[in-house]
Amino acid sequence: MFPYDPTLLAALQRMPQSVGDVIQTIQTINSICIDGDGLKWFNWLYLQVTEAIETRVASGGLTDPAWLAELDVQFARLYFGALGSTLSGQPTPGCWRALVERRNHAAIARIQFALAGINAHINHDLPRAIVDTCQVTATAPQMGSTQYNDYLALNSTLDSVIESAKEMLHVRLLGEALPVASHLEDSVAAWKIGAAREAAWQNAEVLWHLRQVPTLSRTFMDSLDGLTTVASKALLVAAPSGSERERPGSETG
Repeated sequence: MFPYDPTLLAALQRMPQSVGDVIQTIQTINSICIDGDGLKWFNWLYLQVTEAIETRVASGGLTDPAWLAELDVQFARLYFGALGSTLSGQPTPGCWRALVERRNHAAIARIQFALAGINAHINHDLPRAIVDTCQVTATAPQMGSTQYNDYLALNSTLDSVIESAKEMLHVRLLGEALPVASHLEDSVAAWKIGAAREAAWQNAEVLWHLRQVPTLSRTFMDSLDGLTTVASKALLVAAPSGSERERPGSETG
């Protein structure tokens, strides 16, 4: 879709082993993508989120920061893997295809691409990342656990990053102003990261109990992908231009 896609694909070949590796790969993706690529704006937001998490973990006050750091790595691997699969024409979750297939649609706002990516990553990928992290660290996803409490402690930090991005990215893909009022305001306002992360943890607990039954686990993830894809497509409906909003007979008086 973009001439630099092979370069993007090459940048994704090495899976990260640390949070530093994650940030380096995200920065590389951002340096490759042009402003007219919707992927850039999700990736930009993901960089802000990852750097905020790194700072929060390093600042202390968390009980198991090593667990959160491992979650960050496992989480990023799923994004890089999904992007690599899409770019190479391999099977990819529909929630990620929805974003990548529309990444050159200039009428869509930057914040829509950013939130569609966050939607796919949290609602689809995060439950699996939590399970993968628990398997690596010999823990289990349980509400009320040390890991759960640390996980929730990040919500205020992440919410601040997302709210700031909603303001900064509220323009069309190429930078043009959006209509004063459209469906976009409702869609953006309705998306809350805290609620999405809470649902992701609950889904991780379900997935944890299904991990010994691969067929049920796959069915669960397929269902989750279906629901997340619907949300991503809704987030990526372009706001109409001013002329499109003016319909015959709409005048009053």
